[in-house]
Amino acid sequence: MPRRPTSGRNPTSPDAATPRVSVVIPTYNEAKNLPHVFSLLPDDVHEVIVVDGRSVDDTVEVALSLRPDVRIVLQTRQGKGNAMACGFAAVTGDVVVMLDADGSADPREIPLFVQALVDGADYAKGSRFLNGGGSADITRMRAWGNRWLNRSANVLFGTRYTDLCYGYNAFWSRHLEVLELDPGERPEELKRWGDGFEIETIINTRVAKARLRIVEVPSFEFERIHGQSNLNTWRDGFRVLRALGVERLNRKGRRSAGRVQRQLAPLRPAVPLDTSAVPHEAEVVDIRTA
Repeated sequence: MPRRPTSGRNPTSPDAATPRVSVVIPTYNEAKNLPHVFSLLPDDVHEVIVVDGRSVDDTVEVALSLRPDVRIVLQTRQGKGNAMACGFAAVTGDVVVMLDADGSADPREIPLFVQALVDGADYAKGSRFLNGGGSADITRMRAWGNRWLNRSANVLFGTRYTDLCYGYNAFWSRHLEVLELDPGERPEELKRWGDGFEIETIINTRVAKARLRIVEVPSFEFERIHGQSNLNTWRDGFRVLRALGVERLNRKGRRSAGRVQRQLAPLRPAVPLDTSAVPHEAEVVDIRTA
């Protein structure tokens, strides 16, 4: 099992052709975890966007002290889904990386996700269940639930996901329109559908409906360093199941498919996507061994 990294940034720098990378980090009372997460970010990321859910600790102050160029965005509502929507709306880079603030995801894997995109993917999906990935945090119950949710998603959307509920993913910012996420224009107290942990499922299904080229990337998940997760296995598992049903019936993502494919056609002459045979099939590639 990999050991948790303790210090130092990734020594491998992408070449000059690598696009500008925007890292979006949702936070709520993560002041103790941010020093670890920030210390492992690659030196050459374009921007770090911390989306704060009005923390009552020093999360914002710690982020600014660690990285004066960090961009702080305040959530308009509650929940991880709303945090991601608010962060995505602030992105100015070419690639968006979704990164948790609790230390469970290794920022040093970011170049692997970016490379998958540079090599032709539209969406790089992290997976703990590919060769080279793993988890020190997932319980047997959650792993069992994830397997059944995976199977349901793959049947409903023609994908081949191996880790539907993992939130470490990256994609080209030009595909933000496919997600159709609404951050809201002013603070609200209510929590809308899509504002919770179902956000990963919503994103995964919408990129599939838009027929984007999906590549899975092996990733190792560590245990949270400090604090307690807001994830509830049963409550959030049912929200994911509901999200699969909702997304199967609505047209979000799907109505963008034709336009997106026309835009992508001149960008991928070397890696054509055969949309006639398997219109929504995700390609699974272990880029560490390919």
